[in-house]
Amino acid sequence: MQPPADSQTRSAPNSRSPKALLAAAKTNVELWANLLIIGWALGFMLWKGVGFAIAIGTVFAIWAILTVSLNLVVGYTGLLSVGHVGFFGIGAYTVAILTSRAEYEQLRTEAIPTFGWPFFAALPVGVLLAGVIAVAVGVVFNRFRDDIYVLVSFGFAIISFNVFLNWRGLTRGAFGIHEIPRPAVGGWVLDGELEFLVFALAILGVIVLLSWLIVTSSFGRVLTAIREDEQAIAVFGYQTTHYKLAVWTISAMMAGLAGGLFAGWTSFVDPNSFILLESMLLVAIVILGGLATIWGSLLGAMAFVLLEEGMRFLPFLPAIHVGQARLVVLGILLVLLMVFRPQGLVGRYKL
Repeated sequence: MQPPADSQTRSAPNSRSPKALLAAAKTNVELWANLLIIGWALGFMLWKGVGFAIAIGTVFAIWAILTVSLNLVVGYTGLLSVGHVGFFGIGAYTVAILTSRAEYEQLRTEAIPTFGWPFFAALPVGVLLAGVIAVAVGVVFNRFRDDIYVLVSFGFAIISFNVFLNWRGLTRGAFGIHEIPRPAVGGWVLDGELEFLVFALAILGVIVLLSWLIVTSSFGRVLTAIREDEQAIAVFGYQTTHYKLAVWTISAMMAGLAGGLFAGWTSFVDPNSFILLESMLLVAIVILGGLATIWGSLLGAMAFVLLEEGMRFLPFLPAIHVGQARLVVLGILLVLLMVFRPQGLVGRYKL
């Protein structure tokens, strides 16, 4: 007598031998990518100590917010933007200008207005300003597609950098803005590195949750449809330009939030933190982790931070060449990914 078909189906996974499961695990690239990067991170923390691990965690949290925000545009909607660093800078400079109290006249440079706002009052302003500017430029960007879209976003990154550099009466240009106060709530100041790490990770958790709610909603399904075939989804009556503008604005506000955290953590901003190269690195991290996956964004950000910091400790690499070596290694990784795994480590789509 034959057992029922459904019982055969239920017992099928259990009938696989350990050898077969091991063979399947050996070919699972996503599994090995996760194990490698997480193990690398844990080993690094044990090797360099708690203080270094806290600093790594804070850098990761800021870059992860940036990566998750850009993946909403590049990964889920299919809009390849290289200008995201502009919104990152807008958030950072807004917080720096509104919170700083330094006496700039003593530095022999032209004074800038100082307001002395609390960090948690300035941060929402930076986020909102990034959103307002995103709406303004997004209306223009929506007229373009594909290669032209990349070029106009490239132009936005260059314009943003030049504003940060040349509007000296507001940004102090190349001298940057110093003495940005740490976040404070009443008399409690987040001046400890561990306290700021917890705060940054909490913000990252909120961003990840918000992004997950977006991509799993009907709004997110329309974004994915736009990526696959914008003209086809428009036939069904969806105003694709509205959806693209909405996700562009949300993503920009997240980047502005990351910029505000960056300013509060470093207590100093200057234009060199927001050059076009940083935006290109951000796109590379999104591709490295994988398109249209929030976990891939986190994984890519962690891999980048570990690469960036880990190469400082290579004994055979002179300190003056570390920056160039990082770019070379990241470039080689991207080339290998494009050849052997164009969807990234844990991505769903190819670029």
